[in-house]
Amino acid sequence: HASFRSRCSFAVSRVLYSTVYDPNEPTFDKILIANRGEIACRIIKTCKKMGIKTVAIHSDVDSSAVHVKMADEASCVGPAPTNKSYLNLDAIMETIQKTGAQAVHPGYGFLSENKEFARRLTAEGVTFIGPDTHAIQAMGDKIESKLIAKKAQVSTIPGYDGVVKDAVEAVKIANEIGYPVMIKASAGGGGKGMRIAWNDDETREGFRFSSQEASSSFGDDRLLIEKFIDNPRHIEIQILGDKHGNALWLNERECSIQRRNQKVVEEAPSTFLDPETRRAMGEQAVTLAKAVSYSSAGTVEFLVDSKKNFYFLEMNTRLQVEHPVTECITGLDLVQEMIRVAKGYPLGHKQADIPINGWAIECRVYAEDPYKSFGLPSIGRLSQYKEPLHVPNVRIDSGIEEGSDISIYYDPMISKVRVTHNIPLLREVIIHPRFVKGDITTNFLPEVYPDGFKGRILSDGEHEELLATAGSIYVASLVKAQRFLEKSTRIPAAKQDQKSWELSVQLDDGVHSVTVSRSGSSYSVEVDGKTLNVTSEWNLASPLLPVTIDDTHRIVQCLSRDAAGNMKIQYLGTVVSCCSTLKCFR
Repeated sequence: HASFRSRCSFAVSRVLYSTVYDPNEPTFDKILIANRGEIACRIIKTCKKMGIKTVAIHSDVDSSAVHVKMADEASCVGPAPTNKSYLNLDAIMETIQKTGAQAVHPGYGFLSENKEFARRLTAEGVTFIGPDTHAIQAMGDKIESKLIAKKAQVSTIPGYDGVVKDAVEAVKIANEIGYPVMIKASAGGGGKGMRIAWNDDETREGFRFSSQEASSSFGDDRLLIEKFIDNPRHIEIQILGDKHGNALWLNERECSIQRRNQKVVEEAPSTFLDPETRRAMGEQAVTLAKAVSYSSAGTVEFLVDSKKNFYFLEMNTRLQVEHPVTECITGLDLVQEMIRVAKGYPLGHKQADIPINGWAIECRVYAEDPYKSFGLPSIGRLSQYKEPLHVPNVRIDSGIEEGSDISIYYDPMISKVRVTHNIPLLREVIIHPRFVKGDITTNFLPEVYPDGFKGRILSDGEHEELLATAGSIYVASLVKAQRFLEKSTRIPAAKQDQKSWELSVQLDDGVHSVTVSRSGSSYSVEVDGKTLNVTSEWNLASPLLPVTIDDTHRIVQCLSRDAAGNMKIQYLGTVVSCCSTLKCFR
């Protein structure tokens, strides 16, 4: 459960999503959110629009978290470790009784697919905002869910339908299915307990590692084996069901950009599906939902091959991280729909009412170092954090603010003292020609970056832009310092007619001679025999610095700068260290 997770959804549509409060349709007076971070904040926003009071739970280290500040009430449920706080059923049940919450929304992760939690709530007369325990049990077990899917005539991946007993049986089954095969845990998700095997030795090793990981992650070491679909797309269908036998499919989400079987970038609709395939996938998803009397928001995940054949993967009986892109193209508020359904209201829409209004893409911004296995967790404090809310059609779902701590308790600890993030990787993905063309599979990242992500490789023109920008920032800081000195001492600090500076700018590739000439707020910069014009308002106190280089507009982040000319600049998504020194001025 990442403590720094912002979702940035870009929607090319007229409506991001709408929450319509109907005073003639009462739901609950008070809802407890059994989660933290951005999903807790997301749920609270809808509750506020519906006139519902909210209760936040938190661990002791989360007492100042954003979701705690947003809620009407908050209660500490234990110390930092998740098993003593956010997974502490007894403490959460006590908080529910103490606060008088009538319903609980679990968000995703933590207790969202915990049938024991749902059962205890029902026993206490508290509504679980999600499906019933039967659906959670049936769809939460990959073996049982596959059997149900096959019975409902949903397309499934060829494989063994039972529990694999040991490594010897695993090899026998793998040979019957034909390599490659996927060995995966029957319980859980998130890519844990999964191994691909291409031969008998890898099957034996994969069985051992997968069963160990499944046992430690989910307390359940049962495994299944199925045919591995090489180079597939991961496309999922959002469904919505009520307690009156109605169910809808709310179009698809393309989730093929992944690392370690975890999603990084999602979009809706998929550029790959045609209307016929979309309808077939949606109808099968609804058939599966009705087979278990599903009543809430849920997601049916499919693998899709290059010929548009699709195969049932699993069903998630909860709200998904990537639900905002569906809201962006349909205009529906899925949290509101979940609350309505939990109260017992029938769906207010028919299948023909569900539109595809535009297109949306979501990028998951994590406190991760993308240069290490496409993202290893980072901890520290957010010294600067600014959301691009001024940009039209952009939605931000986050649970952090400037000054928030990225804790060791909710991310694996690595030896980092400064928070890094995966924005450079996200930026390169969404502008890559293959992504733009829609030519993507779940192997996109290892195929495009076989040696790992190394950051953006600057073209010659971009390299010249960077030198010109670095030189201009350095001179702008000199000019600002000179003016400050003149005002504070009333003594001219430099020649009043100073118009030109000769600099040495050092980047990773060496030292470059740069000449900067000033005219008002514009700079003419000579770099390697070329002249570039750089203009800006030069507000160096701002974390974001818009600059125009000739006719090209850039947003530069000056992450750090000192009097010696050392700077760290985030340019085109990648952090660059540079040092500018003054050789002479005229």
